[in-house]
Amino acid sequence: MRKFLQIAMIGVLSTFALAACDKKEEEKAAAPVAVEVKMPTDPNNTQAWKAYLVDVVKRNMAGVTSGRPYMYFVPGGDSQEAQDQRINQLQNVQVVVARTVLPGNMVAFGGPDSKLTGDLILDAFKDAKAGAFKDVVVLFIGATADQQRVQDALAPTSAVYRFVEMK
Repeated sequence: MRKFLQIAMIGVLSTFALAACDKKEEEKAAAPVAVEVKMPTDPNNTQAWKAYLVDVVKRNMAGVTSGRPYMYFVPGGDSQEAQDQRINQLQNVQVVVARTVLPGNMVAFGGPDSKLTGDLILDAFKDAKAGAFKDVVVLFIGATADQQRVQDALAPTSAVYRFVEMK
């Protein structure tokens, strides 16, 4: 009787193990392949730009422990609407900077005009307290020409600076 129970237990455990393997294989087969979103060529296509920026942020989440980064889309253009949106974004970022961000979070910036995005970051962080962003990742998605000035502006905050070239 004892041997029968042992054999039955081995059979039951084997069935569960095989069922779990089948589920893992099904999950792998059903998982979509991540396709990199290409940078939009139209600076006025806001939805395409936002999709591109979300993709870049997702690919640069290493070391970020929070599940939801603070993401800021900085619109390009000289229209009054675009200027108003940038002013609104700047005010939002200034509030976040004044309150600081908990370590392990990410604050990401991007938009079709790298210079305008860089300017917004500089304006938003100019009054940040020294060391206030220790262990916070600040991601700038922009042009190489703007990389160093943004890095220099963020240095006093002790933020972990990451730069991704738009391409």
